[in-house]
Amino acid sequence: MQLKRLAAQPHLTYCTNIHAGESWDEVSQSLNAFVPAIRDAVADGAPMGIGLRLSGQAAFSLHEPSVLQAFQAQLQSLNAYVFTLNAFPYGTFHGVPVKQDVYAPDWTHAERVRYTLACIDILAALLPQGVDGSISTVPVGFRGACNAPAAMPKVVSHLLQCVAQMVAIKRQTGQHIALALEPEPACYLETTQEASHFIQTHVRSPQAVAELAQTLACSHELARQALEEHLGVCFDVCHSAVEFEDPALALDELRQAGIAIPKIQLSSAVRISQMTEAQLPTVQGFDDAVYLHQVVVEQAGQLTRYVDLPEAVAAFHAGQAQGEWRVHCHVPVFLQDAGSISTTQAQLLQTLESCKREGFSSHLEVETYTWDVLPDVLKTDSKAQAIARELLFVKKVLLA
Repeated sequence: MQLKRLAAQPHLTYCTNIHAGESWDEVSQSLNAFVPAIRDAVADGAPMGIGLRLSGQAAFSLHEPSVLQAFQAQLQSLNAYVFTLNAFPYGTFHGVPVKQDVYAPDWTHAERVRYTLACIDILAALLPQGVDGSISTVPVGFRGACNAPAAMPKVVSHLLQCVAQMVAIKRQTGQHIALALEPEPACYLETTQEASHFIQTHVRSPQAVAELAQTLACSHELARQALEEHLGVCFDVCHSAVEFEDPALALDELRQAGIAIPKIQLSSAVRISQMTEAQLPTVQGFDDAVYLHQVVVEQAGQLTRYVDLPEAVAAFHAGQAQGEWRVHCHVPVFLQDAGSISTTQAQLLQTLESCKREGFSSHLEVETYTWDVLPDVLKTDSKAQAIARELLFVKKVLLA
């Protein structure tokens, strides 16, 4: 499939992690169930981009040539194409408590490499001619991912294996794919600044460059260039807002550091400008027992972080956690308010305006995977209608 697009026009999609399903058959069926209605609402007859989430189970199934060939035919029938993959959650992502298991296996484990390499191969087979690819991944792991003495060299070596595979694909086919670490609260890479420091200090260290140069049989200069082109940061607007970052500044700092932004994920977080006792019941309505809902509280310029919502609520009852709360819960981008409390939509709009001016990334992906567990008051549309509404909201902002 060949796509004719304006050079400055980003590829806009939604992430299919909003749909339950861990096996490839379940993923394939969900695309047939949802994509036609969403495509007809947003694509104006053009092929629709899909941000495909693959579990480890689904990835290894789709990696089989016959299954991949069948999916290529399915995409043709759907008038759709895949340009980005979500290779962050390896295991089950819906219907059972996920919490910090979502970060496993982390980048210290060989299974994370095997899974990511499969995703790289899959995306290379699916990319339309002339379209770059992106793959978002776990930000090394949960907080203590690199506590063991030999952990960091192992993480870097594992990432280099993936970079080498992407370079080999580009040499063979001309297709460009980039892997993007996605900072998230309570993770090893929690903020944009931490992700930037990690890439500059560890992934681009002289030792890492030398290792990659040896693997690729190329000069150190070409190895450094490969690292710059094939490994960057996935900027998740919800995560950034929870960390009280200025999105325009954070994106510009990545650019100034020469760090690629292969993908920007668009969503809003829950915001309470000043936590009170009366607001606690509403906030606790977002505690679904499935996902971690990290909380960052700002008071007098100081940030206090809590790994999950119950911990923050307990701190408030103990006379702590006073001030503005931001809660890691992805809510639809078109909502300025979430019931009786607000959202970080302002940070989302700042991000989109920055993208319009500066073109920070050509891949924009709406990611509201929490749809099934959101409070009922926020689900005024069907899931397909809400996804289409989110995409149309973003398109309107970008075209304004």
